[in-house]
Amino acid sequence: MKRRHYTLSAALCLFLALLAYSLTEPYLLTVREEEWVDSDVPAAWDGKSIVFLSDIHHGPLLARGRVRQLVDRVHALRPDLILLGGDYVYQSRQYIEPVFEELARLQAPLGKFGVLGNHDHWMGAAATYNHMLRAGIRPLDNRAQWLEEGGQRIKIAGVGDLRQDRQDLGPALDGTAPEDLVILLSHNPDYAEGITDPRIDLVLSGHTHGGQVTWFGRWAPFVPSLYGQKYRTGRVATGVTTVIISNGIGTNWPPLRFGAPPQIVRIRLVRAAP
Repeated sequence: MKRRHYTLSAALCLFLALLAYSLTEPYLLTVREEEWVDSDVPAAWDGKSIVFLSDIHHGPLLARGRVRQLVDRVHALRPDLILLGGDYVYQSRQYIEPVFEELARLQAPLGKFGVLGNHDHWMGAAATYNHMLRAGIRPLDNRAQWLEEGGQRIKIAGVGDLRQDRQDLGPALDGTAPEDLVILLSHNPDYAEGITDPRIDLVLSGHTHGGQVTWFGRWAPFVPSLYGQKYRTGRVATGVTTVIISNGIGTNWPPLRFGAPPQIVRIRLVRAAP
């Protein structure tokens, strides 16, 4: 009886410790460093840094003060370009204006661009677009933009959310040569499965939250993807393009993370020999 009592007590203590950590991990914001090494990177862009943010989910589970801290953390990284992958708010449209009031403080010499996620469509796509523009963030849903530095350019593009919008890859490919660097924003990484044109060099996505609650970062019982664990987090080569998937910043209910800490993704562009 005593051994059984001790076993149950130990199991309960372990469960409470894991629960306590799962409630803490959402606050342990990390910076994930990536390098994109490619001969399509122009010489003038060699060494430039991109900060990618996704799934902020400002709302009852992530207060405005944490968005402010996020912006301060990004400032400390001094990125050349800021890209945002959607899902700015959670549960109510009342959070749209305040989140973009904070994101308006983001600064990068080459600009800031973003797409919408499924939650943004649920809470109000038109309002989200308007506040993005007021915050100096250019929406790229089914749009593209050439960015020039030192007389050389790359293309930044986006597509609409896979479940709540249409997707048009035309602007990303229009006038684009195979040797051009093209970076595509798609909130949902599943979209990459349908990309057949190798001119799309790199896709940046969120949506999956890294699984949010995982078996020590190796497997998650639930991933909002049709492809299981494939697009849960990290870097995935599809055979046509490469996808970098962020764990995101905020959470869905329940407000837990385990083995999937919130992430700022910083990508350094590196020119490879042709």
